[in-house]
Amino acid sequence: MRASLAAVGLGLLGLLMLALAGPAYRIGLPLEMAFTVMRYAAYLGLAALVVGAAITAWHVKKGARLAAAVAALGIVGGLTAVVIPYSWQRRAQRLPLIHDISTDLENPPAFVAVVPLRADSPNGLERGADVTQQQRQGYPDLAPLTLAEPAGQVLARARTTAERLGWEIVNVDESAGLIEATDTSRWFGFVDDVAVRITPWGTGTRVDLRSVSRVGLSDVGINADRIRTFLEALQAP
Repeated sequence: MRASLAAVGLGLLGLLMLALAGPAYRIGLPLEMAFTVMRYAAYLGLAALVVGAAITAWHVKKGARLAAAVAALGIVGGLTAVVIPYSWQRRAQRLPLIHDISTDLENPPAFVAVVPLRADSPNGLERGADVTQQQRQGYPDLAPLTLAEPAGQVLARARTTAERLGWEIVNVDESAGLIEATDTSRWFGFVDDVAVRITPWGTGTRVDLRSVSRVGLSDVGINADRIRTFLEALQAP
């Protein structure tokens, strides 16, 4: 049973390190070190997988079902500690190495009120041609949304949608048809800025979004996911 408990302990330690990576960054640990914590959590998880599998197989062979079940818990904990960092890494490798996403690649929504809030941000708001090209290749589905309602009505609904999604509204400029907001991730506390631009378009209204991370070279697809989620929510009854 001691060996089984050791496997569980390895799995729990890996899970604990993984869980602490985000809070550690929030209180001041450099981002690179927080990611290193995640990497070592995965190493511990891998160790728990190997040890847990070996011990489980041994106890099954001996007919010690309870000890085998306990050791199997180490496998579950280890698998969790491995899968989360691994999935992040795989997604980062598959997606473009960018952090500025817009539905309008020719004329992205501009930030105004948010700019002073990004004064200490490592990431700027300038978009180069390379970013546009990478977005075209990586997120070809992203496009403006056109609605039949008048601009004023869409603007009000867009603000309500942003608030429902948990975004913090920074400013609403009705004359410019612009909503600026921030969205903070729960685990690491990453702050991303979002601009929603509402434009009269023929007999209807065009909606454009831009979502930009303040830190990190890659956003691991978070900004694109945020835009998709908003546009889907905006169209929901």
